[in-house]
Amino acid sequence: MPQSRLAKLGLVAISLLWGAGATAAAKPAQVDGARILAADKEPGNWLTTGRTYDEQRFSPLDKVNAGNVEKLGLAWTYKVDVDRGTEATPIVVDGTMYTTGAYSIVYALDAATGKLKWKYDPQVPREISGVGCCDVVNRGVAVWQGKVIFGSFDGRLIALDAATGKRVWETDTIIDHNRSYSVTGAPRIVKGKVLIGNGGAELGVRGYLSAYDASDGKLIWRFFTVPGDPKEQLPDNNKKAMELARPTWFGDQYYVQGGGGTVWDSMAYDADLDLLYIGTGNGSMWNRTVRSQDKGDNLFLSSIMALKPDTGEYVWHYQTTPGDTWDYTATQHLILADLTIDGKPRKVIMQAPKNAFFYVLDRKTGELISATPYAPMNWASGIDPKTGKPIENPDADWTKAAKTTVVLPGPFGAHNWQPMSFNPKTGLVYIPAQEVATAIAPDNNAKMVARKSTWNVGTQPFEFPEDAKAIEQIAATVKGHLIAWDPVAKKPAWTQDYPLMWNGGTLSTAGNLVFQGTADGRFVAYAADTGKKLWESPANTGVMAGPVTFTAHGEQYVTVMAGWGGAYGLIGGAITKGAGFKVKAEARVLTFKLGGKAKLPPPKNDTVPLPDPPPVTADAQTLGLGHALYSGYCSVCHGFNAVGGGVLPDLRYLTPEKHKIFAGILAGAYSKKGMPVFADLLPPPYQEAIHQYVIKRANDLKDELKATPK
Repeated sequence: MPQSRLAKLGLVAISLLWGAGATAAAKPAQVDGARILAADKEPGNWLTTGRTYDEQRFSPLDKVNAGNVEKLGLAWTYKVDVDRGTEATPIVVDGTMYTTGAYSIVYALDAATGKLKWKYDPQVPREISGVGCCDVVNRGVAVWQGKVIFGSFDGRLIALDAATGKRVWETDTIIDHNRSYSVTGAPRIVKGKVLIGNGGAELGVRGYLSAYDASDGKLIWRFFTVPGDPKEQLPDNNKKAMELARPTWFGDQYYVQGGGGTVWDSMAYDADLDLLYIGTGNGSMWNRTVRSQDKGDNLFLSSIMALKPDTGEYVWHYQTTPGDTWDYTATQHLILADLTIDGKPRKVIMQAPKNAFFYVLDRKTGELISATPYAPMNWASGIDPKTGKPIENPDADWTKAAKTTVVLPGPFGAHNWQPMSFNPKTGLVYIPAQEVATAIAPDNNAKMVARKSTWNVGTQPFEFPEDAKAIEQIAATVKGHLIAWDPVAKKPAWTQDYPLMWNGGTLSTAGNLVFQGTADGRFVAYAADTGKKLWESPANTGVMAGPVTFTAHGEQYVTVMAGWGGAYGLIGGAITKGAGFKVKAEARVLTFKLGGKAKLPPPKNDTVPLPDPPPVTADAQTLGLGHALYSGYCSVCHGFNAVGGGVLPDLRYLTPEKHKIFAGILAGAYSKKGMPVFADLLPPPYQEAIHQYVIKRANDLKDELKATPK
């Protein structure tokens, strides 16, 4: 037989084995761009974060469908190491699942059984846990040519051998280690280049996207999203963009503060147009008065951008929130699709960012096709048809207010990082939406604190009410929704309502199904066309991550990472408990199949009696100061009013021993456990004011428990 024909047959054989999920014919995880582009030919795998470069998170698999999903049962579970926020989308290649947990720990599991093949712990220093805004989370890995590549929370990009988990190369992505940079997003790999951004805009950093060679980790190009010091020498690929951006910034504080615009999550790629799409984040500081003299659009904050993947050169942008001062990031999930709009085929990019408008853009040119509210808002009344900019409500500009301003959506957004999905069969986008207003008061004299783990946003601390009825009223206004959005008709096709926000990402399938986890600890399937609930299973914990589906040995499986946490899981304890929710962080991989018989272990029960708290010795003025300081420095991790959210320790339950060393804890005694140091920021009287406030809250709880009927 001619050698050329043998070669062709060999390629066909390998292709067939890939599609069946086999592992014997090739080295593990031999994924490249051609294979991702042809992902629909092997729907049993999940090769990249969005399954395909268009990030639709739609699977052609239909063995599990609306007609039989009620038979879905648990196939296996795997307990990950750290019970913190769990946000990863697993990658499944040829029978192996690659996923991550908190502190960027990577796991390779047998996709059919959940048996651990290997584990890699990058040993993220626990003492830097405070350099991220929103928990020590990680959204997953990329797989490429026998390597598993991921970003660690402390800013390293690491490549592992997919077969063994041994480190192949490692590179540092952080440009300034004196700033609070972090990496939480999943990398994407396009044309052999590993693309990764960074987080930290709340704490004072400058946004950028970097491209590294997947073979050895060497930097190929870097694209800054916002201007830096005017004296800096920019790389050639960045000059055009910064010529556009620099005139939209004013003063010298923006680059002192960092500027923001971080590329901390979503990306997509169109191979036909050869365009890479990114979403950029909020300003640093949030407050434009202290960031840019209350002037300018501040490009390229809160923008959807198209770049050339080979060089990182700017092609076009659309700014969703000019001059953003509300933390309305545009880092939310980007989806590419081909739609028929007004009778014409359009290649579009779609996004539902925090600001509550659903955007449909021409992905070749960046032209705005439509922008329609998908959730309630009070900051804008619509989009100006001439400029494409939002028509802002002056009353919602909290930077000019003498008192606190209630803004809707608040900084949590109408849609946060949790990925949405698009089903080309129904033509609908399934958005994990939410309603949560926030009261904001300005600090227009704020000064940048150039110190790690310190928030720099230009607001006054928000002091959450302690009255139980007030908390219940607030909890009643915080809602979650699953919205099936029709991007052509520009309206919902159906909606499922939840009693709380921060519900999970979505997966849609050819089996007419939409899967989503919930904040109250369930995993649910709906009919994709009608929204009818068809099935649910307990998860023992809040579910935030996006699910995936795949095949192994002829069976279809559905997997989701479960584990409560993230920004809202940390701070929202008072609200969740006010709404009757009691989920805790219990991090697991949950995998289901038709007829699955595995048993989910009972929910974690680490409840302990309330230690007898010491008496309050401070006066009302000191307690008021303690409340304000706690709100500004402690609530972002330990919850409003010292009501733990089920993730980190509830400070009302401090033992007598911990009360004795409270000042030492602030000075670093628990830094190896992830507790940041605050003693240098807080003089002893302030430390004691916070301590007295925590003691007061413990005594408040003691009184509540006494008054509760047993």
